[in-house]
Order: sequence, then structure tokens, then C-alpha cells
Amino acid sequence: MISQMRRSAVSIPSNIAEGFGRHSTNEYVRFLHISMGSLFELETQLQIAQNLGYLNQDQHAVFEDDCREVERILSALIAGVERRKKGK
Repeated sequence: MISQMRRSAVSIPSNIAEGFGRHSTNEYVRFLHISMGSLFELETQLQIAQNLGYLNQDQHAVFEDDCREVERILSALIAGVERRKKGK
């Protein structure tokens, strides 16, 4: 489980970087959405870890707050890129 959580967490910034490196707005947005999917995978894994007793409620709450912040940042980034794309 820890290995899967690490892969999901590493996948988030990795996909952002890969999308940015494509030098295409459409590709960038696509990879930002993939990053969001990886974030949702991580959140699911955190919930499973809590359900199995690997995380207590307080630990889970801290991680969940961090995930919510990353989700807000990603959502704002996606919205900003899409706005700029429409403005061109």
C-alpha cells in the first residue's frame, strides 16, 4: 500500500512537468487532468489505509487537508490555462 501511495503522489508533479514539457496547451491541460486523477487515487488509498487501521482519524485528516489544497491548486491551474487558451 505504501508503494502504491508513493507512486500516486510522485505521479502528480511528474504529470504536471510532462504536460508542461509538451509545449502544447491541449497536452498540458490533459496532463493536468491526469495529475488530478492521480490525486484522487491517492485520496482513495488514504481512505483505505484509514479503514484498515493503518492511519488514525487525525493522521487521515492532515493528509486529506493536504490533498484538498493540492486539488485547489490544480483546479486553479487548469482553469487559468483553459482561460488563456480561449483568449488566444
